[in-house]
Amino acid sequence: MAEIKTYTPQGFKALQDELDYLVNVKVEENKKDISTARAFGDLSENSEYDEAKAEQGKIHSRIAELREMIANAKVVDESQIDESKISVGSTVKLFNKERNGEFVYHIVGSYETDPKAGKISDDSPLGKAMIGAKEGDDIVVEGAREQHIHIISVTRVKD
Repeated sequence: MAEIKTYTPQGFKALQDELDYLVNVKVEENKKDISTARAFGDLSENSEYDEAKAEQGKIHSRIAELREMIANAKVVDESQIDESKISVGSTVKLFNKERNGEFVYHIVGSYETDPKAGKISDDSPLGKAMIGAKEGDDIVVEGAREQHIHIISVTRVKD
């Protein structure tokens, strides 16, 4: 059985949007590419045809992957969230004692992770350590180097 993954509403919508784009745009574009490549003649020596067929495989593989992800998704219900506790969808301002600096992170599901944009997964060592913590809490992040974190604030992004 596939693993249930947690998503913010925005992350779940991004999955749906990608699936919609692939099914309604990329599949049709790829069909045209295959048809055009077929017109070039001998398929045994037709690199355009081979590339278009390989792309078709990638597209359909991703569609299947997205459908499974959507079928096994748990979307955070904002109305059921204790906003004082860190959970998927929280924005956390913290002080990292080892790095002697303040950082802001948005806790997201693993599909949505984008460290450069400050989006960290609830499955990451830091994300796991913060889940359930509240403003003012001190936590320890286990890993290659233990980190001591002070939670400065916890907020939620409202759409």
